[in-house]
Amino acid sequence: MAVPSYDYQGDRDQLLQWAQEALRIEAQALSHTSQHLQTGFAQAVRLMRACTGRVVVMGMGKSGHVGRKTAATLASTGTPALFVHPAEASHGDLGMIQAHDLVLALSNSGESEELSAILPLLKRLGVTLIAITGGADSTLARHAEVVLDSSVDKEACPLNLAPTASTTAQTQRRRRGAGRGCRQGQGVG
Repeated sequence: MAVPSYDYQGDRDQLLQWAQEALRIEAQALSHTSQHLQTGFAQAVRLMRACTGRVVVMGMGKSGHVGRKTAATLASTGTPALFVHPAEASHGDLGMIQAHDLVLALSNSGESEELSAILPLLKRLGVTLIAITGGADSTLARHAEVVLDSSVDKEACPLNLAPTASTTAQTQRRRRGAGRGCRQGQGVG
């Protein structure tokens, strides 16, 4: 794939064309996500609603950024939630997670070393694990009770490297059905 040269002082029409293409790719990712909702989605919502502890959100890199936003949104809509960084969990923060909690793990590949390292420990704790990943056959997916597919055909990045469409898909997966308080009329928009 040829990488376009970015002359930001150059042709206005070309810049608009690149922006429109990026938005088209992200819209396709959202369309793919909505068309591939499966029974796992309803199961994930039921598990989150039945959770008597907190929803502990985890993710590395860009998935971690999406995870932080997810935890904040859940908390502001009435669901007790927090973000735990997988690398920090290996160095003592795993103690923040209790058996009555639910872990919502986000990973584009499902193979991040830091997250994979703590999956057996989460299982030993007995927490419920929901995965949002583009790697349906990944280590993360194999450890999860429920897997939500966030795979995308293409990123909006010209090099297909920066997680643009995939983080959009992850964000949408976590939004649907979340927030106990929102459903009860207590949440903040």
